[in-house]
Amino acid sequence: MTYGKSGLSLLGLVACCVSLVSCESAAPPAGGPTERGETKMTVEKAPYGNLPDGREVDIYTLTNAKGMRARLTNYGAITVSLEVPDAGGALTDVTLGYETLEGWLTSTSYFGATVGRYANRIAKGKFTLEGKTYTLATNNDENHLHGGIQGFDKQLWNAETVQTDDAVGVRFTYLSKDGEEGYPGNLQVTALYTLTDDNEFKVAFSATTDKPTVVNLAHHTYWNLAGPAAGDVLGHELMLAADKYTPVDEGLIPTGELKPVKDTPMDFTTPTAIGARIDQVEGGYDHNFVLRGDYGKGVRLAARAVEPKSGRVMEIYTDQPGIQFYSGNFLDGTVTGKGGVAYKKHYGFCLETQHYPDSPNKPDFPTVVLRPGETYTHTMIHKFSTK
Repeated sequence: MTYGKSGLSLLGLVACCVSLVSCESAAPPAGGPTERGETKMTVEKAPYGNLPDGREVDIYTLTNAKGMRARLTNYGAITVSLEVPDAGGALTDVTLGYETLEGWLTSTSYFGATVGRYANRIAKGKFTLEGKTYTLATNNDENHLHGGIQGFDKQLWNAETVQTDDAVGVRFTYLSKDGEEGYPGNLQVTALYTLTDDNEFKVAFSATTDKPTVVNLAHHTYWNLAGPAAGDVLGHELMLAADKYTPVDEGLIPTGELKPVKDTPMDFTTPTAIGARIDQVEGGYDHNFVLRGDYGKGVRLAARAVEPKSGRVMEIYTDQPGIQFYSGNFLDGTVTGKGGVAYKKHYGFCLETQHYPDSPNKPDFPTVVLRPGETYTHTMIHKFSTK
């Protein structure tokens, strides 16, 4: 199958920006406002530090007319922070991570990262494609996780600011060379992050290759809608538009089954507190959920999270077949993040829209193979509101 049917036609902004065509206006100098009636949106670029080899790293600040603000860096195409209003209008950063570049350089938690070439796990770091077996870097016991030892989250991306009538953003590009972390093919990747005046934070991935390969990109922010200093997320109410999930073995590799969530702790088809049944799941949630709707038919609602005290609501829409719900099980207080907060177990949660884990080794799962002449696309929309 090809990856062209992403549903981007439902979202004119994303479609135009992914295909890099005419709806985008020429980007003015960084820091310049774009006006829509009386509203203004801005995108600003500033130095963020240097890599050990001396290369310069930048940070980009996107601000919409309502004051919502996103900060991104070209190191790892990482989302550094996202400030979102609560029911009273007070802005708070709702993501976990670090304040300085040094924290991201040594991070092993993938806070805010763009992960690839293959997000999530590939069993034993091996897969076979067109009769050839490829051996990948193993960095999760015997398995391959989130692209390997030096995945996309550890690379310096090229970046350019984007401004349209409806949004401000940054387009990150990266060439993953043939053989990187064991993957075949030169993969040209684009990650477009935009912020709209409707308080939508949008992610649009695309990629092309010169050899058959496998691709599964994901956005890996840890969320705490009460703020990263607010403690655990177990009181957040979560809805997942998924009637099935993919059970896993002890190494968190899918068994290949699609199992109904009904009458199990995996049932989030109606809003349920994250902590309501978490003690019934060994280790906590770290599972892929099979989203409703026909894959390839466009974006649809995948998840809704509500933080009752602040009133913040986050809805996630995507065109992907699955979503990984991770409840921050491996946070253990040894990582100190923003504001000097030690991130303890369940202090954040992830909702990663994606293809299923280990799909290269599961022929019954939706294919992740990308061939020359095809384009991989993946759209993820975070819409913020209050109740």
